[in-house]
Amino acid sequence: MTIDAVLARIDETLPEALDRLMALLRIPSISTDPAYKAECARAAEWLTEDLRGMGFDAAARATPGHPMVVGHGGAGGRHLLFYGHYDVQPVDPLELWDRDPFDPGVQDTPKGKVIRARGSSDDKGQLMTFIEACRAWRDVHGSLPGKLTIFLEGEEESGSPSLIPFLREHAAELRADLALICDTGMFEDGIPAITTMLRGLCKAEFTVHAADRDLHSGSYGGLARNPIHVLTKILAGLHDETGRVQVPGFYDDVAELPDSLRQQWQSLAFDHARYLGDVGLSVPAGEQDRTPLELIWSRPTAEVNGIWGGYTGAGFKTVLPAEAHAKVSFRLVSTQDPAKILPAFRAWAEAQLPADCRIEWHDGIAGSPASVMAIDDPAFEAARAALTEEWNRPAAFIGTGGSIPIAGYFKTYLGMDAMLIGFGRDDDQIHSPNEKYDLESFHKGIRSWARVLARLR
Repeated sequence: MTIDAVLARIDETLPEALDRLMALLRIPSISTDPAYKAECARAAEWLTEDLRGMGFDAAARATPGHPMVVGHGGAGGRHLLFYGHYDVQPVDPLELWDRDPFDPGVQDTPKGKVIRARGSSDDKGQLMTFIEACRAWRDVHGSLPGKLTIFLEGEEESGSPSLIPFLREHAAELRADLALICDTGMFEDGIPAITTMLRGLCKAEFTVHAADRDLHSGSYGGLARNPIHVLTKILAGLHDETGRVQVPGFYDDVAELPDSLRQQWQSLAFDHARYLGDVGLSVPAGEQDRTPLELIWSRPTAEVNGIWGGYTGAGFKTVLPAEAHAKVSFRLVSTQDPAKILPAFRAWAEAQLPADCRIEWHDGIAGSPASVMAIDDPAFEAARAALTEEWNRPAAFIGTGGSIPIAGYFKTYLGMDAMLIGFGRDDDQIHSPNEKYDLESFHKGIRSWARVLARLR
């Protein structure tokens, strides 16, 4: 079945598609602020009605938090589930915006036209690329492009508290052959990508205790333990001189990168000097025998995210503090298990405590494992070919240093892999003032999904 007529329809109706996106962007669906609960419900209803108008059997499903939008439609061999989220981040500080964040508009910039609004890139603009591709296909062929389930969340930006219970309760309904997620970006401008590796995450917050009170540094200095010294010595020992993490067993479940993938990553010619230079740095840290892309995509990390203790106000208060605090996080890869990493870190840290000191661990911080997609599924090569056709640049299988828990949840609770295709760009300023989404990303994103669906249906 030819794709040309669908692509022509997308080009012809781009103004109408843009109008629909603008209408959705005008809804201030800020999920973390209770003051916007009704607006989140309004966004869910807007999407539900839009899907119904395309022939989906759709409904906004109630949860203890914000609604989940679920729609089913079409027929075909492979059953595909598409995931996106309609909620957005808060807009503060408002004074740094060049326009009302919920009054979207298209602006000219030195790099081309952009859609400026909160949620334009994360994730309303992205999710609408998929929906508009389905709309154009239906307009041309009279039916949806295959058997589809649409699953749109309203709490992604506020920790997804209702997501896992919803997946568990509705697993039989939501389970499909493959999940499609549009909440990522391209490798760089003009180079499309499929994200096949996502690092997991676990966190530890703890306090080192020494004396039972703050001590006068003149009376006790040199005699009593200083918990800041103890803490910093522990943290300084997290890595050796080559950048390897020193927690025993930390690398036991870390797989080596396949040679074929390593070669493909090398062919991307990643400019790490520019990448670091953009943030005022120049020398790569981390494991010295790894390439820069390996370090941020396929290797685990241990990072100190915060450290404090003693007096930090104006002037001096010459005390030996009774306690010192730190927050440490670990980015996980391959089959590393947060339930193994955190106890190993605790045991390692406690083994270094001198006499008269103890560690208090602040529990309740959950972790998530890494996600590694089964790219031997022919669907991945088919999608890569479709993206290459649209962008006229070879699409890449890439990793990402961050974590997108939904991909792991689909594997854990629904038993299916996910394909992450997105059209965001590094300068989209998501979560920040003046968020934008390139008009090209929106237009070619719709065309890209049409091509992908034509190959996967």
